[in-house]
Amino acid sequence: MSSQRAHGERHAMGRIGWLRAAVLGANDGIVSTGSLIVGVAASAAGRNEVLIAGIAALVAGAMSMAAGEYVSVSSQSDTEQADLARERVELATIPEAETLELAKIYEERGVEKSLALQVAGQMMAHDALGAHARDELGISEITTARPLQAAITSALTFTAGAGAPLLAVLLVPVAQLIPAVVIVSLLCLVILGAVGAKLGGAPIGRSVLRVGFWGAMAMLVTAGVGRLFGTAVG
Repeated sequence: MSSQRAHGERHAMGRIGWLRAAVLGANDGIVSTGSLIVGVAASAAGRNEVLIAGIAALVAGAMSMAAGEYVSVSSQSDTEQADLARERVELATIPEAETLELAKIYEERGVEKSLALQVAGQMMAHDALGAHARDELGISEITTARPLQAAITSALTFTAGAGAPLLAVLLVPVAQLIPAVVIVSLLCLVILGAVGAKLGGAPIGRSVLRVGFWGAMAMLVTAGVGRLFGTAVG
């Protein structure tokens, strides 16, 4: 039985692997697609042009998020595996030094020296690699890199986030397209910020303000660029 089950506490860290990718993907989907739609619409483009640009942004963004997450998290995973391989060699060749190293870590955390040596010896006997991975390298089951999980989560949540401003393009009159996309995008960002904070156990207000502010700034800048270039072309 895990310690979490034993004392009934539920910690948000268990969700960190997929939650980070989900929030990043959804936020990027809303902001990038909503901003692009606003920018294209501000250039006086028609509904079809805006819709095509939005769909292209959704497809390209989802693929980019999946590829980017997979590559970056795979690099993290490769580094973790290299460190674990090095640690296996050291445990096999110099176990006494590794025991002292582990004891030193516990001692620096406040454990009395003789007790630290005793604990290190017991941890080495139980699961030497696991003890060093967790306490020396900072690698645990919760935080270990999962490239495929991150890639799929990011792609799916990006698509879901990008779908909201695209839906507004389909449903509202062209004259109200820009304000409608802005309102829908900001509303989705507020909801995303609140849900992400709730799942992560963080303050909701701060998260909502953060995503709302940067989303509004992105749409404001792209709207200005779209209007500028639209005027210049016209």
